[in-house]
Amino acid sequence: MNIVILAAGIGKRMHSVRPKVLHALANRSLLSHVIATARALEPSQLIVVVGYGAQAIRRAVSAPDIQFALQTEQQGTGHAVKHALPFIDPALPTLILYGDVPLTRVSTLHRLVDAAANGCYGVLTVISDDPHGYGRVVRDCAGRIIRIIEQKDADPWQQEIREINTGIVISPSGRLDSWLNSLTNNNAQHEFYLTDMVEHAIKDGVEIVSVQPDDVWEALGVNSKRQLADLERIYQRNVALRLLDAGVTLTDPSRIDVRGTLECGVEVSIDINCVFEGHVVLGDHVSIEPNCLIREATIAAGTRVDAFTHIDGAYVGENVVLGPYARLRPGTVLSSNVHVGNFVEVKNAVLGYGAKANHLSYIGDADVGARVNIGAGTITCNYDGINKHRTIIGDDVFVGSDTQLVAPVVVGSGATLAAGTTVWCDVPAGALVLNEKTQVTKPGYERPTKKKT
Repeated sequence: MNIVILAAGIGKRMHSVRPKVLHALANRSLLSHVIATARALEPSQLIVVVGYGAQAIRRAVSAPDIQFALQTEQQGTGHAVKHALPFIDPALPTLILYGDVPLTRVSTLHRLVDAAANGCYGVLTVISDDPHGYGRVVRDCAGRIIRIIEQKDADPWQQEIREINTGIVISPSGRLDSWLNSLTNNNAQHEFYLTDMVEHAIKDGVEIVSVQPDDVWEALGVNSKRQLADLERIYQRNVALRLLDAGVTLTDPSRIDVRGTLECGVEVSIDINCVFEGHVVLGDHVSIEPNCLIREATIAAGTRVDAFTHIDGAYVGENVVLGPYARLRPGTVLSSNVHVGNFVEVKNAVLGYGAKANHLSYIGDADVGARVNIGAGTITCNYDGINKHRTIIGDDVFVGSDTQLVAPVVVGSGATLAAGTTVWCDVPAGALVLNEKTQVTKPGYERPTKKKT
C-alpha cells in the first residue's frame, strides 16, 4: 500500500516556532512515532507532506524510504493529499495518517486496511463523549455512512452526533485524482476537506466501511501544549501497564517515564520518579530507588541503584551498588561487585571486580584493577588543557583519601598511596607512595574570638 502522512500544519496553538510535528512525545518527535507505525505496515511508498518548517522536518526524519511532498500553502487536508499524488502508486490503496496523531496502534490500522479490501473506502471513527471540535459521521437509517461534516459546518442536530471522524482513511488510489480534483472549499473554513471525498466515493458506487480503535486515545491529536502533555501521560501509563503485566514492580505506575525502550528481567523493582531514556536493559533482581535518570545503559543482575543516581552510556555489572547521588558518564564499565558511592563521578573508565569508590571522588579516563579501594576526595587529573590522558591502576591498590593521580600515570598492583598524595610518576608494584610533609604543633594555642559590640 501507499501511506501518506500529513505533516504540513503550522500548529499555531503550540505557540512555538518549531513545527508542530517535531514536538516531542517520550523524547521522540510526534512525526517519528507516526513514521514508526507506518513502517510497521510495510508500505511500498511512504510519503510525508510537509509545509511549515519543511527543511527542519526533512532534517529530522529523512530516510531512504521516505519521499517528501511540499504543500507551500496550507489549504486543507484534501489540498495536502493532492500534493502527494505524484508519488502514489495508483495500483495500490492509499492509507492517510497524520503527523500529530502519534498513538494509533498498528493492529487498529491493520483492521482498517482489511475492512477496506476489494476497493472499499475505509474510515477510522470513534464514539466520543465529547465530540466538540471534530467532524461528525452522518449515517442513514440503515447505518451506512453518507457524509462527514466538520464541526463549523454542522447544524445543531448534526452537532449532537457522538461518532467522530479521526481523519485516518484508506482509499482506492486509482480514484484519488478524480475525487481530489472534485473537492471545493465552499465551507466555513474555505478549505478543501479530505472528508468530502466520502460523498464522491458514494456517487461513484464505492462502498464506505468503518472501523473503530480499541481505545479512544488512539485517535487523539496534538494542537496545544496541554494536549501534548495529556498524550505524554497516556503514553507513559501504557508503558507502565505493559511493565506491570510483564512482572516489573512499580511503586507508583503514574510516576515513571520511559523515553525509549526499557527491557527488564525477572523481579525488577523501580521506585518513583525514575526516567529511562534511549535503550536501557535491567537484568534480573535489579532494584532502582527513587529519582534516578538512566540513559542508554545496561545494568546486570542483582545490582542496586540508590536514589538520585545518574547513569548515562554505561555498562554496570552484576551485584554492583551505586549511589546515592552517583554519576556514571559515557564509556564507564563497572565489573561485578563494584561499589560506587555518594557523589562519585566516573567517566570513560573501567573498574575491575570488587573495586570501591565510596565517597566524593572523580575517576575519569582510567583503568582500575580488581579490589582497588579509592578513598574519599580522590581525583584522576586526566586533562592537561588540550588532551585527555589515561590513569592505569593495578589490582589490589589502596588509594588514600584526597589523592590526586596526574595522568598519564601507572600504579602497579598492590601499591599503597598515602592520604593526601599527589602522584605524577609511575608507581612500582607493592610500593608505598607519599609526599613528605612536616607537621608543626603549637601547644596552648588560643583561637581568635569575636569582639562583643
